[in-house]
Amino acid sequence: MYEEIKTQPKLYLKRLAEFLECQFSIEEEKCGVVDEILRMCSFDNLNNLEVNRNEKLSSGEENKAYFCKGKVGDWKTYFTKEMSEKLDHIIKQKFQGSELSFLYI
Repeated sequence: MYEEIKTQPKLYLKRLAEFLECQFSIEEEKCGVVDEILRMCSFDNLNNLEVNRNEKLSSGEENKAYFCKGKVGDWKTYFTKEMSEKLDHIIKQKFQGSELSFLYI
């Protein structure tokens, strides 16, 4: 979950690399490759790329409209209680019987 990734990004990046069968070598870790990937993929870095700040989509809308704050729980700023309850209901219906669980922080 996003909340877990935010707490330990390095751990989850290593797990992703392992899943993709391209683990980091000890030398790569010592040279800071993992930290550099985390920096390059960080919300702040991606949000501030020129293409994401000034380019327009084919619809004419600016790319920056698609970036939120990247903070856990910020969705509450945009959802009313009614919207949140409706989304909870939809999620429970759609994922009934699966092993997926959702945590709203």
